[in-house]
Amino acid sequence: MPLPYLHYDVFTNDPLAGNQLAVFPEVEGLNTARMQRIAREMNFAETTFIFPADEPGTDVRMRIFTPFVEMPMAGHPTIGSTFALAHTGVIHEGMCRFVFGLNVGPIPVDLEWKNGALAFAWMTQLQPKFGPPLRDRAAVAAALGLAEDDLVSGLPVQEITCGVPFVFVPLRDRTAVDRAAGDLAAFKRLPTAGVPIFLFAVDSDVPDTQPTVYSRMFAPDFGIIEDPATGGASGPLGCYLVRYGLVSGQGAQNIVSNQGVAMGRPSRIHIAIDGVQDVITSVRVGGEAVLVGRGEILV
Repeated sequence: MPLPYLHYDVFTNDPLAGNQLAVFPEVEGLNTARMQRIAREMNFAETTFIFPADEPGTDVRMRIFTPFVEMPMAGHPTIGSTFALAHTGVIHEGMCRFVFGLNVGPIPVDLEWKNGALAFAWMTQLQPKFGPPLRDRAAVAAALGLAEDDLVSGLPVQEITCGVPFVFVPLRDRTAVDRAAGDLAAFKRLPTAGVPIFLFAVDSDVPDTQPTVYSRMFAPDFGIIEDPATGGASGPLGCYLVRYGLVSGQGAQNIVSNQGVAMGRPSRIHIAIDGVQDVITSVRVGGEAVLVGRGEILV
């Protein structure tokens, strides 16, 4: 049976940049094992499968797979699938909001249109949960091929989730971020073994009202050695920046994460956080996507 799919590059408006995504919009009847095998065949960071809604208050049911595992939620698949469903007409021109049923429950996406086409999408993520800081900073640095003094003194290495947990590692500058190299064996020795590691440096050369970070993400246990754009980590990243006073006020509404540069697939992920350091009330992650291919797989 031929299954059509759309190939998007997400968190970019430039073809052949951003994070690749395969979207299968017509898959009713596929079982979990077959979806996992298709995702492994596509071998993108993630592949999505769209089903009819099965929960009140949602517009579709979506399942997300890496080459190795099914995800509870993810950012670039949600943003990219939003653009795919606008392309196929499931999302109609002028709609303001569309709700995905994901494994974590309903996830709304707010839509911005320009000249009759979807121009931008904002995904609302779950409220953040902060884990305890990791005490052995030297082990974390070693797992990244770095020295402990490459980490920012006074800022914690900490696990945070807005649906999917990540370990956040603040580094001194872009040079340190670029020098990092994931050591799978060392990752497995950390107390957070199996949790993806997200490293970043705050750009000090931009206005406080438009803060940017330079970032990378390693998730070998998910079948993703390095990810060019991680929307699921970007919400927690924004929460980290707000919690520890790295951004505040209007700046918290205008964060941009530049990810994927070291991989040659630059991505721009927009982050908007409402609230204050100890009381975050809303977490949104937004971006663009561009269609770069289409086809069908025979299964």
